[in-house]
Amino acid sequence: MGIDRGTQLLFSDFVTDGAMWTGEGDREIRITVKFTERFVSPPAVMVGMSMWDIDAATNSRIDISAENITETDFEILFRTWGDTKVARIRADWIAFGEVPDDEDWDVV
Repeated sequence: MGIDRGTQLLFSDFVTDGAMWTGEGDREIRITVKFTERFVSPPAVMVGMSMWDIDAATNSRIDISAENITETDFEILFRTWGDTKVARIRADWIAFGEVPDDEDWDVV
């Protein structure tokens, strides 16, 4: 069993007046994250926010998840909608799964 983990700044839209900070309606961002080592099969991945900077004058609507998980990488998907204004988000993630072992047999 192997474990990999990391931290990813998803965006900092208040600096650039990006869509998460200035826009309205449905918005999303996808960030591809590479695992340190290859898993034998797609691992279980959990992602959560470790920092959020959001406008207090609007409703807080946030959805964050892991999608398109493979043996080598996955995507962090962050979504918001309505009048929510998000300045920046940092996500932490952890992956659990089977990893190759030197004792494994490669039978052809």
